[in-house]
Amino acid sequence: MDVNLVEIFSSVQGEGPDVGRRTLFVRLGGCDLRCAWCDTPHSWLPARTARVERCPPGSGDFAVGDANPGVDQVLAAAASLLEALPHAFVSLTGGEPLLQPGAVAALARGLRASGQRIHLETHGLHAEALAGLIDHIDVVSMDWKLASDVRRADDPKGAPPADFHDRHERFLAVAKRAPRVTVKLVVTEASGDAEIDEAVARIARVHPAADVILQPVTPFAKVTCRPSAERMLGLQARVQAVLPDVRVIPQTHPSWGGR
Repeated sequence: MDVNLVEIFSSVQGEGPDVGRRTLFVRLGGCDLRCAWCDTPHSWLPARTARVERCPPGSGDFAVGDANPGVDQVLAAAASLLEALPHAFVSLTGGEPLLQPGAVAALARGLRASGQRIHLETHGLHAEALAGLIDHIDVVSMDWKLASDVRRADDPKGAPPADFHDRHERFLAVAKRAPRVTVKLVVTEASGDAEIDEAVARIARVHPAADVILQPVTPFAKVTCRPSAERMLGLQARVQAVLPDVRVIPQTHPSWGGR
């Protein structure tokens, strides 16, 4: 089985409750959403070439090669970095990795067989794909997308936004079978209280024990500013009235130039 691969590299987790932990990132190509703040737009379409970091891990020295290697080739490339340095997790990310569910399942199985913990980073919409591989995942880190800033790639230009709540709720019902689940809401100045309240109510109904992260947007691309501290603190207080574990965690890697 082939994998459409963008890159493999070692860094630290830059967001969420595992921030700062050493992580090997395996980024797959292709995404069916268009987020206004996306900092990896090169992963929206299937990759044409892939880059794989050379040892030592974190060197920033990459070999460029085939964007469609076999699963065994990806596992071998990951193994060389994992053998050189212990990592807390291997993150299967994108793009949207669940557009390649067979590849994700095969990679997760192979990596777990060598003792690795698997962190799946996903936009949280493909519940059926997740159901077929959830038993191989240690942490599901899903976004709960807000229609104020996110569109589907195939939405007609100028079409009114359609929310993602129903599909996210179905996805979370599957994700809660994993040992840990993180639900992240990226908050921009356009994010409305009503859409956040709806997301929170559904999370509380399906999986109130999930880690819930309110992430103030990092300005990038079309998004030029972030919500104020007052706004984020007010939102945290609002959400904590419904859910027990709510954290405000900005992205950290842009502050020090990390990947």
